[in-house]
Amino acid sequence: MTLDVPLRPAARPAMAALVLAVLLAALDQTIVATALPRIARDLGGFRDIAWITASYLLASTAATPLWGMLGDMLGRKRLYLLATTAFLVASALCGLAGNLPQLVAARTLQGLAGGGMIVLTFALVGDIAAPAERGRYQGRFGSVYGVASIAGPLLGGLFTDPLSWRWAFLVNVPVGLVALVLAARALPATVRRPRARIDYAGALLLAGAATALVLITSFGPRWGWTSPGTVALAAGAIVLIGLVVPVERRAAAPVLPPAMFASRTVVVAASVGFLANVAMFSALVYLPTYLQVVDGVSATLSGVHLLPLVLGLVVTQSLAGRWVADPARLRAVLVTGMAVNVAGLLLLSTLAPGTAQLALIAYFAVTGAGIGMVPMVVLTAAQNAVPPSDLGAASAVVTFARSIGAAFGVAVFGSLLGEDVAGHIGGAFLAITPLVVLGTALAALIGRAQPRPAAAANIPAS
Repeated sequence: MTLDVPLRPAARPAMAALVLAVLLAALDQTIVATALPRIARDLGGFRDIAWITASYLLASTAATPLWGMLGDMLGRKRLYLLATTAFLVASALCGLAGNLPQLVAARTLQGLAGGGMIVLTFALVGDIAAPAERGRYQGRFGSVYGVASIAGPLLGGLFTDPLSWRWAFLVNVPVGLVALVLAARALPATVRRPRARIDYAGALLLAGAATALVLITSFGPRWGWTSPGTVALAAGAIVLIGLVVPVERRAAAPVLPPAMFASRTVVVAASVGFLANVAMFSALVYLPTYLQVVDGVSATLSGVHLLPLVLGLVVTQSLAGRWVADPARLRAVLVTGMAVNVAGLLLLSTLAPGTAQLALIAYFAVTGAGIGMVPMVVLTAAQNAVPPSDLGAASAVVTFARSIGAAFGVAVFGSLLGEDVAGHIGGAFLAITPLVVLGTALAALIGRAQPRPAAAANIPAS
């Protein structure tokens, strides 16, 4: 999966468990896409079929900050095992659902658990890797995300056609059981904070704000961006976000510690992660549509055509992980990655029905290279800027921002694209380019992110 220096032997079983968990959670964001028509036919729910995807995204995004805080408070390994178990139960319930409401309810539980698996995975890397190694370790997850984004729809089709759409969910169970056993045996037990009153108010505010934002980006194109429902959700999100900071300042154990807002590195890393994911998911979700609609290739072949993008992503993700082992390079890697993202978007903005195959390969490779250099590097920057007790919170902030960026990018790009894929895709890529240019400028504000001595002192030597 990666091209960098091998992991320390003591860390390999733990990383194998974490990679499997991230693969499952990432696949379930996309694997259902090609199975939706069959699900709608079997369960009679064409009108509300969008909720099968939206419920997972909504639940995983809303719960992210709470998982990070509870992991810091109760122990990340314990919560990780709980989240993984809940994910497997939810996957089985999805596969056994007899009607659409049952499936949506199971997908909501699956999203809650999947969000916990992802944020706790990123935080657990801080427990098994020294600060200088975190970028290299996190790079493996970035590669998994990229491959899952392409493989998800293909696997969904492969399971649905010869077997049943139910296997797109049931396949999680055996793979997840392997990850669960490995995690129980290999993950280190983390030090727990003294018990404090859980910040229910902060958790509810953040969950409400995330719910409003995801609903806006998921259904705004259908309802209309100026419709009363969309405007009301936007107003509600602004009010809830405005209440978060004062509530968190008064909480004994805040979901998002105020130090997260005071750290320039964490705030900038979250902002860059948001903007990078706008570009990443716009490309990953809609390029297969372009290839199928405009070039007339099959769903399977559209994935094959995107192999240059995946290869570029995996290579640069691996290299970026090695480069940021020296914290002095972190800012340069981020700025370069965002700049390559801009170049990729500008190349994709020239797409047209007559674009040559060699040109497509080059465009996709450049886009993948830019995508691969950013996501896990911003996470490493945030983690290296906080003490071990706040690793979960810092990981949650960046993961939360990236989740919102993914939903925002997919929804807004889809609105710009409309029904004329061939005529509008270039303009849609061009329209989101200024956002990524802004991300490039913000990346230049990331500090050197030298790890605090307290963080390094708590890393196991093995």
